[in-house]
Amino acid sequence: MNKNKEELIRSQEFEKASKIREAVSILHRRHPDMDVDGELQTDFALNDEMLRERFPFSKLVGKKVNALIFPNLDSANITYKLLKELNEADSIGPIMMGMRKPVHILQLGASVDEIVNMSAIAVIDAQHKEKWEL
Repeated sequence: MNKNKEELIRSQEFEKASKIREAVSILHRRHPDMDVDGELQTDFALNDEMLRERFPFSKLVGKKVNALIFPNLDSANITYKLLKELNEADSIGPIMMGMRKPVHILQLGASVDEIVNMSAIAVIDAQHKEKWEL
């Protein structure tokens, strides 16, 4: 393993980082073709120049990141809403993972587009319900 990567991993040995590390490990095992990396701060994940400079070994270098995984609901909710408002972006979610059945949540004040998008995800989940076990 790259020495810089080892140092960075050791510097992040705490409970929340271990949750992300475990989630990334599961994704690597179950979907080896998926470009996933973990324990990155959001600014590094979204800024390719910063990522390339500090994490040149990352699988995400040179790629457009389209999903973020957070250690808890609070951090995910804050970041998701900030990104949505600052970028005037469409959002789909939140979607709860790791439960016996798919769970879909509509935010207070959800737009018609958000309701339609979440309904489409719910239909896909219902069609593939056997694939949702962890």
